[in-house]
Amino acid sequence: MTATVQYDEVEVGQEIPAVDYGVRRLNLVMYAGASGDFNQIHWNERFAKMVGLPDVIAHGMYTMAQAGRFVTDWVGDPGAVVDYGVRFSSMVVVPDDDQGATITVSGVVEEKLPDKRVVVGLTARSGDARVLSKARAVVQLA
Repeated sequence: MTATVQYDEVEVGQEIPAVDYGVRRLNLVMYAGASGDFNQIHWNERFAKMVGLPDVIAHGMYTMAQAGRFVTDWVGDPGAVVDYGVRFSSMVVVPDDDQGATITVSGVVEEKLPDKRVVVGLTARSGDARVLSKARAVVQLA
C-alpha cells in the first residue's frame, strides 16, 4: 500500500479535520490483554479511586495509538509514518456508562520536508483536557 495523500496537494498550515474515537471500559480491557499492561487503574474503578484518580483512566499508549491511527487513516498507509512521538499531558478518564469517553484528534501540516515528507502536528483532547502535547508525526507522502 502507498500513501494516498499527494505531496504536491498538501500545504503548510493545512488542517486535517478532527476525528472522534470512543473509549469504553471494554476497549481498555482488550488493550490490556494485547499490551500486557494490566495495571488496575485501567480497569478497576475502586482501585483507581483508592490511589487518587477520578475514575478508571485509559492507558497512555492507547491514547497515543488513537492519534497514530488518525495519521495512518489520513495518509492511507501505516508504513508511510516514518517518525512519531508524543508527550502525555493529561488523563483520559473513562466512566463506566454507555458513553465512556471520547478522544478527539485533529492535525495540521506544520512543515514540508525534502523527499516528499511532511511534519504533522497533532492535537488530542478528551473533554476540556489536552491529553497529548508535542505530538508530531513525520509522514512520507506519494
